[in-house]
Amino acid sequence: MADQAETLREIMKNSSAASHAGQEGKTRIITITSGKGGVGKTNISTNLAIAYAQLGKKVILMDADLGLANVNVILGIIPKFNLYHLIRKQKTLNEIILDTGYGLRFIAGASGFARIANLTEEERQNFVEGISGLSSADVIIIDTSAGVSNNVLSFVEAADEALIVTTPEPTAITDAYGIIKIIATEMDSHNMGLKLIVNRVKSVVEGRKVAERMIQITGQFLNLKLDYLGYVYDDQAVQNAVLKQKPFIILDPKGRASICLKHIVSRLEKVEYREGGGIGNFLRKLVGSQSRDSGEL
Repeated sequence: MADQAETLREIMKNSSAASHAGQEGKTRIITITSGKGGVGKTNISTNLAIAYAQLGKKVILMDADLGLANVNVILGIIPKFNLYHLIRKQKTLNEIILDTGYGLRFIAGASGFARIANLTEEERQNFVEGISGLSSADVIIIDTSAGVSNNVLSFVEAADEALIVTTPEPTAITDAYGIIKIIATEMDSHNMGLKLIVNRVKSVVEGRKVAERMIQITGQFLNLKLDYLGYVYDDQAVQNAVLKQKPFIILDPKGRASICLKHIVSRLEKVEYREGGGIGNFLRKLVGSQSRDSGEL
């Protein structure tokens, strides 16, 4: 398993390094993971990727869950080919990557294929060669499987930033701390961008309390810096979107969860997020500004 972890690290590092050749920018690799399933990690990954695409970025979303891949369900896509076919060299990267209609491209995970640790040397090379072709993207968002495995840790370590998703539930917090602890002990985590997203919060205060607790214990017991990236409201629109197999940021772009995701992207990009108010808001501001000017004369 250790050899496989090293192989996956090399895959992602080679992909990132390849982006320097003939390009001014660098592909930004963001891995999203969680300590347990059911915390909304895949929903966060998918909608975060769309939010990035809405900024005009070239985005590739990869479902790296090699056992229970389900990003395609949220996207409402039935992929014909996936990572399994790439690994087996049955298809090329260009043949498995899909345009989604949401401004990003998608690589489906090899659902039911959890034996990546037992790949032959030839299959590993196929994987390396295939994934290295992703360097044309501005952003690669990788949705890993939940929990701790060498595959997950390899993607986390190789990424520019690792986003840990939790909810306010005590079990989710405990499991999130568990994966952070393993990250801290298994790799050089002090120089990596480890960030926390608190999902399904009832209030801003609830999200902040969870984050403060996590930051305190990781700093005290692991000597590790954990950044609070933001929260996502518990929004009924998210459940509605899942049932309709459509990303919630598309179904309800001005909903509370959608706005939260847009704020998170703005923090990642270090820009200020401003929600446009349309022509009506523009006219109100314009009239208000003119009124103030008139009053000063």
